[in-house]
Amino acid sequence: MRVLVTGATGYVGSAVVRELQVHGHEPVLSRQRLAEPFERPEVDAVIHLAAAARVRESFLDPVSYYETNVGGTLNLLKSLEGQRFLLASTGTVYRPSDAPLTESSVREPSSPYAASKAAAEDLVAWAARSGRIGATTLRLFNVAGGGDTDTTRVITRAVACAAGTVPGMEVYGDGTAVRDFVHVRDVAAAFVVALEACGVGTSSVYNVGATAASVKDVLATVEEVTGRTVDVAWKPAVPGEIPSLRADASKLRALGWEPRSSALEEIVRDQWRASAPGSGRGPSR
Repeated sequence: MRVLVTGATGYVGSAVVRELQVHGHEPVLSRQRLAEPFERPEVDAVIHLAAAARVRESFLDPVSYYETNVGGTLNLLKSLEGQRFLLASTGTVYRPSDAPLTESSVREPSSPYAASKAAAEDLVAWAARSGRIGATTLRLFNVAGGGDTDTTRVITRAVACAAGTVPGMEVYGDGTAVRDFVHVRDVAAAFVVALEACGVGTSSVYNVGATAASVKDVLATVEEVTGRTVDVAWKPAVPGEIPSLRADASKLRALGWEPRSSALEEIVRDQWRASAPGSGRGPSR
């Protein structure tokens, strides 16, 4: 298939492009601005990854987040007819729960970013119901590894601290908050599996997560893998902090997806090798 990929040069996008090529698909990189009307692309499918995605930033400028994440999706959909459409969304659309979250769990976005993604999800689902496209939404949990450079993410920040490229990190609360982590390569594989299962006129949603771990687990694993101490400043818990956000990915696994690189130690080791100073290989103890 010829597949238009928005955000193709980004962290997740680069991995998705490589995975598409491995499986014999032809990625087409989007150079059009999402804020402007799209020309109709001559493709079989679209994987829509381009988005504004900083949670804290979204509280400061919610209007621009809706403009980019909802308005951009709308502009893209207007140009489509008969294609498969895959939307990258987020696990933060869900109401927090101590139990693993399924695709039918209640949505209750906790930030303007998450709310804008929930609105985009609804938009593509209604477009699919009309028969205009085939829609698949992938709700990504905490993507990590692969040389990520966004040090607002906990694993990336902790590894950067160990590497000495950032001065330290702040942890709010006691470090027991649990999140679900998944390697970027496994995310890319999920998009290809979902692409091949998508059909015009249908709408599906899949969770993409693999390994639940607390912040303390992440810090301990980073120190074990790198042999270095992570400098942490412990801060009081932020009101409203979500204690647990874990994915039940059994629906995606039923399509044949299997995370192969998402054990916590493997994610950390891969990030360390990609970002540590020198040869790219971290020191041993």
